[in-house]
Amino acid sequence: MSRTYTTRRQSIVNALVTQLKTINGTGAFLTNVNNNVSPRLKFWDEVDDFPAVHLNAGQETRSYQGGGYKDRFLSVTVRCYVNEEDAVDALDKLLEDVETVLEANSSLTYTDRQGNTQATQTITIVSIDTDEGVLEPLGVGEMLIEVRY
Repeated sequence: MSRTYTTRRQSIVNALVTQLKTINGTGAFLTNVNNNVSPRLKFWDEVDDFPAVHLNAGQETRSYQGGGYKDRFLSVTVRCYVNEEDAVDALDKLLEDVETVLEANSSLTYTDRQGNTQATQTITIVSIDTDEGVLEPLGVGEMLIEVRY
């Protein structure tokens, strides 16, 4: 029996990680993350290399449409860490780079557990929050996104 719907949470997060690793300080990018992107959140004491971007899949909801169709909405937390003299500016640049990647990949292609190629319908930034320099020279920012698929 083939499943019509399978969880795609980790597949979507992994595809986002792949895209965020393209932030390399060239072209339109202001920051170089040196592939320091992780598909799970880490505690401060676990972060050794900066800048860093960590993602975590959160709540998932469904919206049931007619004809048996359902939309899925996945909340993803994107946490960004920097360690620079002007942490506020560095964090703003990193968050801007993350937003650039998300906007360019709103229809994100990924592979589900059954090996089928899938695509998100849209990725929406719900909120962006930072520590506003309280922890300088460290800085942390959090972006909450919603992935509709």
